[in-house]
Amino acid sequence: MAGRGPSAAGTLLIEDVLKKIIYRDGSMSIKNEKQRGLIPKGAHSPFGDFPPDFMPKRSKFADISKSATAPAGFGKQQVGYSDQKPPPRAGATGRRPISRTEFRRFYDRGDLPIQIYHGAVGGKIAWKVDIEKLDYHHYLPIFFDGLREKEDPYRFLAVQGVYDMLDKGGSKILPVVPQLIIPIKTALNTRDHEVIATVLKVLQALVLSGEMIGEALVPYYRQILPVFNIFKNKNLNIGDCIDYSQRKRLNLGDLIEETLEIFEIHGGEDAFINIKYMIPTYESCVLA
Repeated sequence: MAGRGPSAAGTLLIEDVLKKIIYRDGSMSIKNEKQRGLIPKGAHSPFGDFPPDFMPKRSKFADISKSATAPAGFGKQQVGYSDQKPPPRAGATGRRPISRTEFRRFYDRGDLPIQIYHGAVGGKIAWKVDIEKLDYHHYLPIFFDGLREKEDPYRFLAVQGVYDMLDKGGSKILPVVPQLIIPIKTALNTRDHEVIATVLKVLQALVLSGEMIGEALVPYYRQILPVFNIFKNKNLNIGDCIDYSQRKRLNLGDLIEETLEIFEIHGGEDAFINIKYMIPTYESCVLA
């Protein structure tokens, strides 16, 4: 359609290309994050992992961190004249390693009725069956579990698949809400800014996709909102600079405030008191 912007999954692909241009040293690449253990490593080939006999032998010198002739105590941090160590950081906002998802497992086995649409219009999925005929109790939790993926094609297919299913689901979505809580909570607990931003946008689309869904989420605020409370004030003081994350809807503080307002508006009369219990600094957008 003319004038229509890129999809949510297409926006993530554009951000990846932008990162490659800005961070040419590879510090923000998928390969670097795999080496740091933050995202799961894929199979050795399209046919699976190589047998152990064909794997390269690890060098016996790989684990040596310093010369054997270095003096005792060399390399240790010296803090003044005291041996007292500084208190450790709480690490509440630190990233957690992302475990292998069920979406990746099902897609690698060929059990999902999707494939990438290679056409003139990007950002689309070719569904092998009608979306309305899918078993939402089976497929929707699997696609939600894939929201914490950061490697394509898994991330692209999971994100775009969720939006397609929410767009065509109708009355099928509400009964599946309890099964979506664990994938949502797991994705938020990665504390990865990109994953959290994706999940926040999906939560907004979920609440707006049908009636009573906002009220159905109220009993699960204790599982969802703790991470909201951690990143609620995640806004940069950029002075007189331009923050492009606002235009691209990547600013966590703004997204969390947006999502909480949608929760309150569509969550019924008990929504505000439950939000306030978990996030004391939240102010109502409905009550005068």
